[in-house]
Amino acid sequence: MPTGPVPLLRGLAVLLLFAAWAVAAHFGSAGGGHPDINAALGVLPLIFVVSLLLWRWHSLWLRLGGLFAGLLLLAWLWPRLRENVALLYYLQHLGTHVALGVVFGRTLFGPGEALITRIARTVFRDGLSPRKIRYTRQVTVAWTVFFFANATLSTLLFLFAPAEVWSIHANLLTGPLIGLMFLGEHLVRLRVLPPEERPSFMTAIRAYQAGTRDTEHSS
Repeated sequence: MPTGPVPLLRGLAVLLLFAAWAVAAHFGSAGGGHPDINAALGVLPLIFVVSLLLWRWHSLWLRLGGLFAGLLLLAWLWPRLRENVALLYYLQHLGTHVALGVVFGRTLFGPGEALITRIARTVFRDGLSPRKIRYTRQVTVAWTVFFFANATLSTLLFLFAPAEVWSIHANLLTGPLIGLMFLGEHLVRLRVLPPEERPSFMTAIRAYQAGTRDTEHSS
């Protein structure tokens, strides 16, 4: 796996970028700043996701057509978006968590294995013990519950709490909460699994990233 100052600096830069975006999103959701800038920051993640989807299309003309249609739709919706910045960020937060909850949760049903079990197989090439299979399924359940619970809490705060309170949860606390989930799962893993059946903290994160990418590509 890559080591040295370059990957570390790259990871730090990405972390700082996400932190800056979260602070700007909170500021915009709470009603501060210029509406156009706030709306632009709000649609950036959506543009990124749509661009990735368009890039997967093999036809250049379909890519260009999809890009042009997206720009027209964005221009048509822009007056509404700039007047409803908090709603824009809420829908983005809700959609992300529901989508991730579905990605994890749908693997708990049917003949296939749970998502974390499949990810674990990329780390332990020699196979998984029944204890490891049971544990990774439970972790998949935990992540599914986390994403849907966070989506539910976000909705309740958006509907019934001041905008600033909802924004603190959605924009400033979501990242740390996900980090705490990783840390909590790591601590539980240290207690319930023997050393030969548990990867390191960073190996687990890299395997999680690779596994979720593979899941998205196979969807």
